[in-house]
Amino acid sequence: MTNRLAIATTATHVPMGAQVYQQEITVRAAAALASVGVDWPVQRVVARSLRSPLAGTLRLPMRRLERAGARERRALGALVYPRGALVHRMELGLPPARGEVLTMHDVVAWRFSDEGNPPASARDELRAAAAVICVSQNTADDVAEMFGVERVHVAHPGVDDRFREPGSLTGAERVQLGIPGRYLLHAGGASQRKNLEGLAAAWRSVHAAVGDVSLVLAGPPHSRRDELFRDLPRAIRVGRLPDGVLPKLMAGAEAVVVPSLYEGFGLPVLESMAAGTPVVAAWTSSLPEVAGDAAVLVDPDGPAIAEGIRYVLGADFDRDGAVAAGFARSAGFDWTTSAEAHARVWKSVGHD
Repeated sequence: MTNRLAIATTATHVPMGAQVYQQEITVRAAAALASVGVDWPVQRVVARSLRSPLAGTLRLPMRRLERAGARERRALGALVYPRGALVHRMELGLPPARGEVLTMHDVVAWRFSDEGNPPASARDELRAAAAVICVSQNTADDVAEMFGVERVHVAHPGVDDRFREPGSLTGAERVQLGIPGRYLLHAGGASQRKNLEGLAAAWRSVHAAVGDVSLVLAGPPHSRRDELFRDLPRAIRVGRLPDGVLPKLMAGAEAVVVPSLYEGFGLPVLESMAAGTPVVAAWTSSLPEVAGDAAVLVDPDGPAIAEGIRYVLGADFDRDGAVAAGFARSAGFDWTTSAEAHARVWKSVGHD
């Protein structure tokens, strides 16, 4: 019988959106369980590789796990997770537990060659899970279609409060970042699905028409971003930013551009709206689901992205209306509601 909840994650050097989700749900898990009438203690299991210097609760042969067969993965899972616990495995690379809940943020590993290699037994593990929680309906539909999973639930992520009324960049921060005046912002990774090629093509056209606006690119250093934007005018690469700076950078932008070919959710869309900034986003994957009618949605090619950017920079754009719509849209996504949606799934599985 289930007597506790164990949330299983891996330690990481560079926390990104998935790690934000893990932290926000974990810290709210006990209260969310109480809200549905379940009194379980919550234990966090943080796995790290055998030689990792990162903090964690156990060490696992992570590389071996990537290549291990289903039987070996199941055997290891039976050894490392606490007895009597319902395990919520938030990363597919970890070994499976019996009667577990799994999180799926997206299916990018099956669609893009630079998004890592999922375990060979992933399909069977997804089908065996007592429940799969997806961060968007788009991802839930992909998981159901690709893997034949029936027990799929949707729990949208929330928006961190630091993006709501974040304040403005100081003059010193602008100088340090090298931002001279008005700017657009792209914040995120540089993998194939982020469609930086489309953004670079769009920027050539936009800069020729609107020469007093810069394009700021924030995110971990990556050779693709460097190669695409190194020689483009007024394209400023600021790297990965401290948590307190990114919300202010979003708030000060003329618009945030999210041109991705695929997103499991697309949190920067909501973060930008919460910060009071209009959004230009690609009409792809989960982005229309997240943006609703509060963003300018475009096709993910250079000319269409450029047209969307020129529109939000133009005199005919109702900026005040877009900002108000963004505030209203982002207000509907919060971490407490997300955690409570998780808790309803945990309760249904643990009480089966």
